[in-house]
Amino acid sequence: MFYRLGKMATRYRWWILALWMVAGVVALPFAPQASQVLHSGGFVSPDAESQRAIDTLVQKLHVNQTIVQVIFTSQKYTVDDPHFQQQAAQSLSGLHGWSEVAQIVTFADNPRQISLDRKAAYANVLLKSDSDSAAKLLPEMERRLQKSPDLQFHIGGGPVFYEDIQLVSERDLRRAELLAFPFAVVALLFVFRSVVASVLPALVGGCAVVVSLALVFWLGHFTDLSIFVLNITTLFGLGLGVDYSLFIVSRFREEMRHGRLVDEAVALTVATAGRAVACSGLTVAIGLFGLTFFRINMLHSVGLGGMLVVLLAVLAALTLLPALLSLLGPRINAFPVSIPRLWPRQNAATTELQHGFWYRLSHIVMNYPVRVFIPVFLLLIGFGLPFLGVRFSAPDASILPKDVPSRESYDLLATRFNLRETTPVLLAVQTRGSVLTDENIRNLYYYVKRIEADPRVARVDSIVSADPRMTLEQYELLYTHPELISDPYLSILAKSWVAGDTTMVQVISKYDMGDPRSQELALTIRNTPPGNGITVLVDGGSAGNIDYVDSLYSDFPVAVLVVALVTYIVLLILFRSLVLPLKAILMNTLSILASYGALVVIFQDGFLHQVLGFTPLGFVEASSPILLFCSLFGLSMDYEVFLLSRIQEAFWQTGDNTRSVALGLQRSGGIITSAAVIVIVVSACFATADMILVKALGLGMALAVVIDATLVRGLLVPATMRLLGDWNWWLPFVGVQRHPPALAEYMEPLKPEQEITGDEEGTDIKIGGER
Repeated sequence: MFYRLGKMATRYRWWILALWMVAGVVALPFAPQASQVLHSGGFVSPDAESQRAIDTLVQKLHVNQTIVQVIFTSQKYTVDDPHFQQQAAQSLSGLHGWSEVAQIVTFADNPRQISLDRKAAYANVLLKSDSDSAAKLLPEMERRLQKSPDLQFHIGGGPVFYEDIQLVSERDLRRAELLAFPFAVVALLFVFRSVVASVLPALVGGCAVVVSLALVFWLGHFTDLSIFVLNITTLFGLGLGVDYSLFIVSRFREEMRHGRLVDEAVALTVATAGRAVACSGLTVAIGLFGLTFFRINMLHSVGLGGMLVVLLAVLAALTLLPALLSLLGPRINAFPVSIPRLWPRQNAATTELQHGFWYRLSHIVMNYPVRVFIPVFLLLIGFGLPFLGVRFSAPDASILPKDVPSRESYDLLATRFNLRETTPVLLAVQTRGSVLTDENIRNLYYYVKRIEADPRVARVDSIVSADPRMTLEQYELLYTHPELISDPYLSILAKSWVAGDTTMVQVISKYDMGDPRSQELALTIRNTPPGNGITVLVDGGSAGNIDYVDSLYSDFPVAVLVVALVTYIVLLILFRSLVLPLKAILMNTLSILASYGALVVIFQDGFLHQVLGFTPLGFVEASSPILLFCSLFGLSMDYEVFLLSRIQEAFWQTGDNTRSVALGLQRSGGIITSAAVIVIVVSACFATADMILVKALGLGMALAVVIDATLVRGLLVPATMRLLGDWNWWLPFVGVQRHPPALAEYMEPLKPEQEITGDEEGTDIKIGGER
């Protein structure tokens, strides 16, 4: 099939080039606009209890969760000084009467909005729009905020956080692109030492990215997609597009050096390297397909965007690139460049396989397979051990750099205010009938008293605990005629915190939102039935964190199972073996575990944080391991597929397991090393991101590829292949062809006296005394 595809690419090369040119020209205006249709949120599962709680409060009480905090600070005055109060009121005056503002709650209305040192205070500006839409109102809001001579103001809150995510993501993407493209081309120059051969893979990868971003722009009009789709699309488009093109171009040059005609060289290239590219792309797409099983929209949309760009990268490598190669022919080596090699060139006159580095390494490993396998296996397990101490949490402003407004406001609230006041455990309480009946007031009163008795609780705000001096009888009497309540605070509570059978209760913990004790408190409230016909849904920062993590890791096993099973079937079809796919999956798992350990050591514990330019989180953002697994499972399989493909070709020729491993490693060693270097370079460019999520993904991918290209490919693969012996190729199905019939004439068995050496420059065969 792939041989015929290569023939078609040469026969219809002008049509293929014309179609890709049209696609590129059409896509070019839309690709830069992709970010305009992407969303910054998507971290909440729609069926989580915390989301159902807030949906209830919004529907019943019209609670407004779109809050922008305007924080005032002063070096000259305290909050108690009239000058501070007057200037703060003047700054906010432009927001009064603005149609987008629902309400403004100042520090005069709520003294808990004053800092501990009384030199800062904040006002809550409640907007009518949702958080995603409200982000677009921020420029107008900042324009309406008037500057004061003695006060400085900072703005924070959900809309600002989402706006900063958008800003930082686009900034990270521009930086990564500026770094990745030139570094990739330089690395390709070292590999090919030809300008034309080096530019071609970068051109194909760039084309796949542009068309993918245009398709993302189109899809964004029909479904909600996360802003992180931008980064994953560019990362995989560049990394894999260049990677796949590298393998195709290398194999084409090899076939040309063997004296093939151009069209035949293209067909054989697609039949061999193209077949491996298609399988590799399929395994990467399967890994990203695992993300679509998650109810969290951020992961779901990243999976969709990733699959899209991977499939386009494969399509470009199997159609556009062969068409270009058939046009270029020998000119693929035009404009040679004299620069040092990435690895020593094999001597063309060499007649002994032992002279090749990868061949010698494989034989050393296969002579002592157990002695190599056990320490390397234990080393990789050791790399992953820190993951046993992982602490998961949902993302907050701490994942952003310190120079953006939401992070500045977050740090101000954390250092100068009682942050626990802004992150209560929020209860949506529903009763049988009206909340304000005597019976329900009594039941609610005793329920609140039980919560207040918990030693982890600092305070409970509710309609039956507003004034600690009041008794149950007084509350019952008070709410008999709520419209006659004279106390302003109690009147507001009765009107805004109660609607029919629903009321809101806020539980203030003694500990920070991310503290395990606050999360245990939220779980205790959630798991303790209130009784007496009362039902409770729990929301708030701590409960939201719990739901976020639980939602992710309840879906994760299903995604892992589906990805592993589908990958196994694809590799079974490719390698015609029951054992090799299982071995490849296990090798992948080891490198992924090692990258998981790095997540904890670097991002949770802060190792090298000064070098990498971020503040340690003290936790691992809960989606990072899942993103890494689904990204790395396919990407790590990439090199396994290319290596095993060459080993399989050698086995078809020799029928000797040990010799085929040595030949396959020797033939693919140099080019896989080059491909790994390019992916490491591209991933490292994304590791320069200011966004912790993107930095973790780029760094984790770079580390995993380093491990795959060295420990796994150079040591574990030869050792396990030697230990398994002929079991590697076990396939007990009758009638299955061992290798493709279209390649049969090129896969003739080697004679015992034949010797093969090879690297990226080609393969030398010695028969008798002639080469």
